[in-house]
Amino acid sequence: MKKHIALVPGDGIGPDIVAEAVKVLDSVGRKFGHTFTYETFLAGGCSIDAIGKPLAEETLAGCKASDSVLLGAVGGPKWDHMASELRPEKALLGLRSGMGLFCNLRPAILYGQLSGACPLKNEIIGEGLDIMVVRELTGGIYFGERGRDKDKAYDTMSYTVSEIERIVRKGYEIAQKRNKKMTSVDKANILNSSQLWREIVERLSPEYPDVVVNHLYVDNAAMQLVRNPRQFDVIVTENMFGDILSDEASQITGSIGMLPSASLRSDNFGMYEPIHGSAPDIAGQDIANPIATILSVAMMLRYSFAMEVEAKAIEEAVSKVLDAGYRTADIFTESMKKVGTKEMGDLVAQAL
Repeated sequence: MKKHIALVPGDGIGPDIVAEAVKVLDSVGRKFGHTFTYETFLAGGCSIDAIGKPLAEETLAGCKASDSVLLGAVGGPKWDHMASELRPEKALLGLRSGMGLFCNLRPAILYGQLSGACPLKNEIIGEGLDIMVVRELTGGIYFGERGRDKDKAYDTMSYTVSEIERIVRKGYEIAQKRNKKMTSVDKANILNSSQLWREIVERLSPEYPDVVVNHLYVDNAAMQLVRNPRQFDVIVTENMFGDILSDEASQITGSIGMLPSASLRSDNFGMYEPIHGSAPDIAGQDIANPIATILSVAMMLRYSFAMEVEAKAIEEAVSKVLDAGYRTADIFTESMKKVGTKEMGDLVAQAL
C-alpha cells in the first residue's frame, strides 16, 4: 500500500520527535511491504518567522492533498507577546477547522512499566488505566462569536444538532469497540448547549443498545477522574470540557511524553500529534521523548489507514523497549538505561 503523509514538524522539539516517528514508519513499511512518502510544511512559530503568519495557504492545501498529517508541536515563549490572531496556536485551529477534523481522540494509558510515575495511590489505580477521551474539536466556545467592547469581553459557546450528533456517534462507535461503556460530560444544569447535548446523547442511545451510557456534570467528572479513574472507559464531551479533562487524564498517567492523539473527520482522514507541548528549552538537544509521536503514528495506521496489525506492531515494539529498561530523561528512574531521542527511535524501529 502507498500513502503520502504531510509532515508539520512545527516548533521546539517538533522536528526532533517527528524525525523519529518517520524512522519508525519507514521500518513499518519495510516490514509489511508498504510505501510511505512525505512532504514537509511550515506551521506555527516557524511559519510566523518565515512568512509573518502561523498558517500559510500552501500548508493547508498540502495537508488536504495528503492521505494523513503528522504534526509535531507548535508555539513557545518567543511568540507569546503576539496578538491572539497571530499566535502559533492559531495554526492548530486553522488546520482543524480547514480540514474538518471534528473528532479528537486522546487516549490516557498508564503503562505498567511506568506505574510508579502515577501521582495517585496504588489502591486507586489498581491494574492501570486505559481511558479514551472523545473531544468535539471544531465547535463550542473556541469557534463561537467573540469580541471585546471597552470594559467587556465575550466568547460564545454554540452547537448545532448536527455537530453534536456526529461527535456523539463517534463516541458510541468507539465504545462499541472497547468495553461498551460511555460517559457523556456536560453542564446541563446551567448551559442550554449542554441541555441540547444531553438530549441528543439520550436520543441516539437506542441505536447503540450494547453501550451503557451515563452522564456527569463536568465539575463532577473532573473530581471523579482523580477519585476513581477506573470507572471510565470512553468519555465524550464538547470542545473546552474535552480540552481540560483530557489534560487532567493525561497527568494522571504521569507520563505526558507517552501519550498520542488523533483528530479525525467523518471519512477517517486525520491529523496525528503528541499531546505535549513544544518544549523549546530542550529542542535540538537529543533529550525529548519521541514515544508519544511514535504512538501517534500507530493511531494513524489504525484509524486512517485501517492497518491494525501494523499499529499493534508499533505499540508492542514500544512496550518491548520499555520492558528492556530504556528510558528518555522525562521518564528515567534509577536502575533504568537513559537514552536520547534518536536512540529511542532507533530502539523502537529495531524492535519492530
